[in-house]
Amino acid sequence: MGYGLIQVQGKNASLIKMDVLKLSNRKDHYERLQLIHSCINELILLHKPDCCAIEAPFFGKNVQSMLKLGRAQGVAIATAMQAGLTVAEYSPKKVKQSITGNGNADKEQVWQMLQHILTFSERPEFLDATDALAVAVCHHFQESSPLAGLPKAKGWEQFLQQHPHRIVSK
Repeated sequence: MGYGLIQVQGKNASLIKMDVLKLSNRKDHYERLQLIHSCINELILLHKPDCCAIEAPFFGKNVQSMLKLGRAQGVAIATAMQAGLTVAEYSPKKVKQSITGNGNADKEQVWQMLQHILTFSERPEFLDATDALAVAVCHHFQESSPLAGLPKAKGWEQFLQQHPHRIVSK
């Protein structure tokens, strides 16, 4: 499991930490969930973040893997919420699009762009760390967007109700 922490000052973000929690294959699945909870709890206590962003589950072919991933994400979300943090979820495609401009970018492209955005040079041992860092930066971009906080219309009817001045009659 990768994790990344950034500090935001104004519109600028800088790297605090990125790493992975290595979940040994020998550990029971429930022990892994406990390790995830403990790791996230320690990060929250140490760094006191304002919010938490997580990558939304992606759909795979292996149902058992999906179940385990969903449980792990649930533990991470519950730990953050228990600490009073707001949680945002972003799809892998949204994260890649936000960081590189290409929703189909590979891990190397994401890592290289993050190096440019956050001005760091180290290459992590596992690119899961940069994936997690990309989620944090994506969240920063979404929150600092001029459109952040505006109500989102669910369909044209609602959009037109919220923006009657946009209706043009001919």
